[in-house]
Amino acid sequence: LGIVGRTGSGKTTLTTLIPRFHDPTAGMVRIGGIDIREVTLAGLRARIGVVGQEVQILDASLRDNLALFAPPSPALDDRLRAIMATLDLGDWLDGLPHGLDTRLGAGGVGLSAGQMQVLSCARILLRDPDIVILDEASSRLDPASERMLHRAFAVLLDGRTALIVAHRLATLALADDILVLADGRVVEHGPRERLAADPASRYADLLRLDAEELS
Repeated sequence: LGIVGRTGSGKTTLTTLIPRFHDPTAGMVRIGGIDIREVTLAGLRARIGVVGQEVQILDASLRDNLALFAPPSPALDDRLRAIMATLDLGDWLDGLPHGLDTRLGAGGVGLSAGQMQVLSCARILLRDPDIVILDEASSRLDPASERMLHRAFAVLLDGRTALIVAHRLATLALADDILVLADGRVVEHGPRERLAADPASRYADLLRLDAEELS
């Protein structure tokens, strides 16, 4: 589901309700028909992965950055290498001086913004959640890094429910459906391709505005 709307329309607020960073003051959020307040917070968040604008890189090894200090094991390393290869970072990993033991600097010193975002995708793939939220994850990247990240997104979102909030509407090519928000309310919802082809739709209007900004 691609979620679009002007600044202040409620896009980020909606995404924060799903992992219960906030609770609604009225109504409820259901996943699989169940009010999410009826399950444990840890159980809920274990099934949700979030990729945002900011990626936290720790002063620790690549392994610990990806597995978040899970006990090392050959099985874990094999899985991490497979994930990195799937995300087109296998050659980069092979070129590191100490492989998965290579120490990364706090804040991602020496990494590009695109690499940091792809590493955040690797973290989520390791956890294998059911729901993935992309909140403006590619908004600060140059075109080459954005293309690299979109390839990673295609892998990350395969077979999962995804909510994609994007300022750059090209990211929404990954979405099946579109939800348009205005002033905290749903004003349009439907299949992406149908809305894009309808010149009277709000989504088509946003696409035109986006094209004008890029031209």
